[in-house]
Amino acid sequence: MIKKYELTDETIECDGRTLYRIRALAPIPFAGVYGGELGGFIETEKNLTHDGNAWVGQNARVYGSAEVYDCAKVHGSAEVYGCAKVYGSAEVYGCAKVYGFAEVYGSAEVFGDAEVYHSAEVYGSAEVHHSAKVYGSAKVYDCAKVFGDAEVYHSAEVFGYAEVYGSAKVYSCSKVHGHGDVAVGEFE
Repeated sequence: MIKKYELTDETIECDGRTLYRIRALAPIPFAGVYGGELGGFIETEKNLTHDGNAWVGQNARVYGSAEVYDCAKVHGSAEVYGCAKVYGSAEVYGCAKVYGFAEVYGSAEVFGDAEVYHSAEVYGSAEVHHSAKVYGSAKVYDCAKVFGDAEVYHSAEVFGYAEVYGSAKVYSCSKVHGHGDVAVGEFE
C-alpha cells in the first residue's frame, strides 16, 4: 500500500487522547493538497484511509474509532469522533462536530457550529449548518437544508428540497419533504 500521508511529531491532547498532525507525502489534487503540506490531527492511521482522496486539513481533529474515507474532507476546526463516518464526497468543516455512530456521506455538507450525532445520517446533497443539530436516528438527505438553531431528531426525516430553520424542531417519526419549509415551532 502506498501511503499518502505520515504522522508528524506535532501532537495535541484531545479528550485524553494524543492526536498527531499529518503531512501529505504526495499531492492529493481532488482535496487541493500539495505534497509536503501539513494537515489536521488524527489519533491513528485508522482514522484516515490511505486510499482515495480523503483528507483531514487545517486544525480539524478525527479520533476514536471515527473514519474519513473515499473523497471526503474534514477541515477548519471540525471534529469527527466516536464511531462516526464521513465518506463519499462529503465535507465537514468550520467548527462542526460529527460523533457517536453518525454518518455524513454523498456530497453532504455539515459546517458552522452544527452537530450530527447518535446514529443520525446526513447524505445526498443535504446541508446542516449554523448551530443546527441532527441526532437520534434522524435523516437529512436529498437537497434538504437544516440550519439556524433548528433540531431534527428521533426518527424524523427531512428530504427533497425542504428547509428546516430558525428554532424549528422536527422529531418523532415526522417527515418534511418536497419544497416544504419549517421555520418555527414543532413538527411531530
